[in-house]
Amino acid sequence: MSPATALNRDRVRELFDLRGAYLAQTGGDYDDDPYPVWHRLRAQAEIHPGTVHELTGYPGQALFSGLPHPDREHFSAFGFAACDAAYRNPEVFASAPDVVDPNHGRVGALNSMISMGGAQHRRYRALVQPSFVPTKAQWWIRNWIDQAVHELIDGFIDDGRAELNVDFCAAIPVLTITGSFGVPVDQALEIRAALGKPDTVVDMIRPLVAARRESPRDDLLSVLVQAELPGEDGSTQRLTDAEIYSFTVLLLTAGSGTTWKQMGITLTALLQRPEILRAVAADRALLRPAIEEALRWQPTDPMFSRYVTRDIDFHGVHLPAGSVLHLCVGAANRDPARWDNPDSYDITRRVRPSFAFGSGAHTCLGMHVARAEMVTGIGALLDRLPNLRLDPSAEPPRVIGMYERGATEIPVLFG
Repeated sequence: MSPATALNRDRVRELFDLRGAYLAQTGGDYDDDPYPVWHRLRAQAEIHPGTVHELTGYPGQALFSGLPHPDREHFSAFGFAACDAAYRNPEVFASAPDVVDPNHGRVGALNSMISMGGAQHRRYRALVQPSFVPTKAQWWIRNWIDQAVHELIDGFIDDGRAELNVDFCAAIPVLTITGSFGVPVDQALEIRAALGKPDTVVDMIRPLVAARRESPRDDLLSVLVQAELPGEDGSTQRLTDAEIYSFTVLLLTAGSGTTWKQMGITLTALLQRPEILRAVAADRALLRPAIEEALRWQPTDPMFSRYVTRDIDFHGVHLPAGSVLHLCVGAANRDPARWDNPDSYDITRRVRPSFAFGSGAHTCLGMHVARAEMVTGIGALLDRLPNLRLDPSAEPPRVIGMYERGATEIPVLFG
């Protein structure tokens, strides 16, 4: 059964609508443009007391990295220099408030590599890094991405129209990451829906882990069951089931929850600028710069947080030990001290590293897979859908959301 026929589109819409209940807790109902406020805050000072959503004027209790922690003081950084300095100093600005151990406590994304630091983080990351380096992109494309992309297009190509967020963008990452675990297509959305209940995800993954231990395949789950963790004494040991479960929950959360929004943002930027879209269609060497500029200009996750481990005077503000520093990377990515005309979407600008995938030791592990999904997906749309354009009779897409930003519906015509 192909992805186009196996995925329930109503279920996709429910799980991947920023304005729906599933993403409401991250501020999915925020539909203003936060960048003017962030520009004003950054011009006043690089760091302000308070959380990003409070300082932006969002009235609700949006949850995300480093929130809510009502017992801690909160500060937010809006400048590139401050965010860069924090990323470069993980001893003071830690990714988690406490040491984690996947073999103890609840299975979950936060009880995994993303919350580790120092040598512990390096050992775990070294296990899986080889599967996510740029040279491995073709492995992902060949095994999972390319098939999903083209079968999804097959599902709507005869209609002459599509809604690309649901019909296309949302499905690709979740099919890619679940496919790399050997999860059947008809269960992919159920795993996505269960991410708030990690024990349910484990129940679905457990038999697959056992099967790969018995008979490895050419997939990511087999990489995990065969990986050997180096010990501090020079010995090695295989990952435990608990360690694999926590890592799979992390990959499912990150892999199915970000790339679809970033692909939709990139498509929206191009479709709203037909002259740039035509240029990219005519010269595919422009596709990667178009994606990189969208990553800088409108990152889907505009804030990540760090826990302050000791008192420090930082960019003019005293941060006490135990406080939380929220790095507004969305604002930092438009810092005029680093980019000229930062509010412009300009695919010809000189590419400079941004914080779209974080920075430092915790730079996003899956960033090259995400890029491969976007290049393959958008490239296939341009190859197969002639005269691709926004549907003038439908409401145009907008980028919304507070801590998870993405496009609304992307209605297009073609042919």
